[in-house]
Amino acid sequence: MNGAEAPDRVDGHRPLWVVPHEVPAIVPLPSRSTEPRWVGVYRWAAVGGDLLAAMFGVSVALLTRFGYHVGSSYLVVSSLLPLAWIGVVALSKGYDSRYFGAGPDEFRSLLRSGVGLTALVAMTSYVTKTEIARGFVVLAIPVLVLSALLLRYGLRKDLHRHRVRGRCMHRVLVVGRSGPAATLCEHLESRPTDGFRVVATCRPRGDQHVAAESGPLQPEELDEPDILAAADRHAVEVVAIATDPELAGQSLRRLSWALEQRGIELIVSPGIIEVAGPRISIRPVAGLSLLHLERPSVSGGPHLMKAVFDRVVALGIVLLLSPLLIGLAIAVKLTSPGPILFRQQRVGRAGVEFTMLKFRSMYSDAEARLGDLYSLSDGNGVIFKMRDDPRMTPLGKWIRRFSLDELPQLFNVVRGDMSLVGPRPPLAEEVALYAADDSRRMLVKPGMTGLWQVSGRSDLSWDESVRLDLRYVDNWSMTLDLLILWKTVRAVIYGAGAY
Repeated sequence: MNGAEAPDRVDGHRPLWVVPHEVPAIVPLPSRSTEPRWVGVYRWAAVGGDLLAAMFGVSVALLTRFGYHVGSSYLVVSSLLPLAWIGVVALSKGYDSRYFGAGPDEFRSLLRSGVGLTALVAMTSYVTKTEIARGFVVLAIPVLVLSALLLRYGLRKDLHRHRVRGRCMHRVLVVGRSGPAATLCEHLESRPTDGFRVVATCRPRGDQHVAAESGPLQPEELDEPDILAAADRHAVEVVAIATDPELAGQSLRRLSWALEQRGIELIVSPGIIEVAGPRISIRPVAGLSLLHLERPSVSGGPHLMKAVFDRVVALGIVLLLSPLLIGLAIAVKLTSPGPILFRQQRVGRAGVEFTMLKFRSMYSDAEARLGDLYSLSDGNGVIFKMRDDPRMTPLGKWIRRFSLDELPQLFNVVRGDMSLVGPRPPLAEEVALYAADDSRRMLVKPGMTGLWQVSGRSDLSWDESVRLDLRYVDNWSMTLDLLILWKTVRAVIYGAGAY
């Protein structure tokens, strides 16, 4: 290990971790490649894709605006614009390896770059008094940005395919007590597409609690008291600190210095779960960098905007799909006796009940036969579900497969009972089983779709569905709604978890 051991604490006990006081510059550090090979390949592929997108955008704008009669000045502009695009993306951290393959920052940087490039062209035109046709700029830059987003999306998907196979991963050392460290390991490895592979864990001296079984990582939890030694031994690229008051302040600061000289990234889990980034911010207070947790948006202007958006979009979808709705209504009426619509009381925002509408997918005596089938439920212990429900009509099986039975809920959205996106609308008997925390689901309107819809639907356990609904309530935003709506289309097409 480089540096000396930390001194004993004032209470006479040894410190929990051996953390270096100081790493002198003259001490040779372990040789380590600054970046894995795949990072360089991805970065150059991203640069090549952006250059190709810029050339495509410029070509489309030139041909559309001028045809085959292009002046020499526009040829110069068209030659410089791709280079300017690459530079603007680099300044916007579009080639920062921290964002490769995980999170929305990689795409945000391209959108920011599009705005920046527009401003750069306008300023350059003004300063140099160069006349650039607005039609050229208005067409070239949007096509450029859209093409770059599509190419980067394809590149990211290719990276995800490699990561699912265990390649192109960041090697991670997790540091912390058994409980928090095991939780952090579970979260880091739950999504391999984010690119983190835990290769070892480092626990404090004297922590004799047996962690949950973690396969090949178990021996390391009992034999790695020194963070730097463990980092050097396993050639990790990231050290992840599970929240613990014993490793904070000056000790964490010295550790960050030592890891910085080794070219190792340090990440710290604040111990706040199920809270999205937009609600978390770091603000300086009294000379300290404090973590602020913003209150979730459950009322006011944002929800007024959501209500207007929901009703306008729902009404537009009803008008667009009116032939389909009429056709389905006729098909339900002709294929089995009974009403066209199935009406059921559900619990909405603030516990107010409303009548939810669906196309009837079961025989008219389905409710009377429910009691005989409870023991055969494939649901999650609270919600009754059967994969091969004998009460289902032949047409009902098909319309449920593609969630077409839920289209009448668009009228619930227009009436204001539901939203396009939100928690699953519960039955009154389900609400009666809610724990205290579960009641937060009713802070917002229930939705036709939600995180539960794009994450497995009926295949989810009750705890998982509640966790997803609470995550949505705590982190709601219009951006999240649009993302869920986009993913819902794919979930409906593939019919995952629908029965």
